[in-house]
Amino acid sequence: MKNMYKIIAMLFVFNVASKDINAQNNIESSMNTNSISLLIPQLNELIDSALVHNGMVNYRKLEIEAKESNLKYKRQYWTTNFGVQADTRYGTFNNFSSISGDNSTVNLASNTQQLNYNVGLYLKIPVFDVINRKSQIKQAKAELEQARSLAKSQEDELRELVIRYYEDLLLKQNLLELRASNLGNARVNMEMVEKEFKNGLIAISEYVRISDMTSRIAAEFSEAKSDFVVTKKLLENLTGVEIR
Repeated sequence: MKNMYKIIAMLFVFNVASKDINAQNNIESSMNTNSISLLIPQLNELIDSALVHNGMVNYRKLEIEAKESNLKYKRQYWTTNFGVQADTRYGTFNNFSSISGDNSTVNLASNTQQLNYNVGLYLKIPVFDVINRKSQIKQAKAELEQARSLAKSQEDELRELVIRYYEDLLLKQNLLELRASNLGNARVNMEMVEKEFKNGLIAISEYVRISDMTSRIAAEFSEAKSDFVVTKKLLENLTGVEIR
């Protein structure tokens, strides 16, 4: 009869302890989830921000502008051979003239102060410029297309990198939540084991085994947390967006 009472009492204690464990697990899991979950922006927003924030992409854009200006210069270079020229002169001028008659010639000389000016157009045709102009324009166009291709390649690489970090962050967040839940369960279980060990209900070998298991779960949680923080910082640095 006494053994029956002991069994009933142990079952009652075990039932109460199980309910207490479940309650603590739910509370700790909820706390861990709230502290881990982030308001991660949409992927398209992160990509757009990265394209604006990235230094190499901005460098490629400036390079395109420089190549466009160079092509424009090559196309307009021929105008340097065409222009208007003007000059003015003011001072004392010596004028000489002669009058010839039937039997004699009369020479006349005079000094006058006057302003002389000349205005005219000029056109130079350098043979080398004419021959080389088409080649220079073709080269400038090729350099511009090359700059545009490099810019597009840089943007594609950046988009791919943002996508990788974005998906990796979501994965690391889910893993961290799982590790946090496991750690919460392990700690509650360890508390119960400690109580049972103190009451002499379990052997020391079982206590050591569960303690070692709890330590491994805690180490896994710390590692998952470190990976999560690193990935978050990398994505923030790449996009210039603070994720909270």
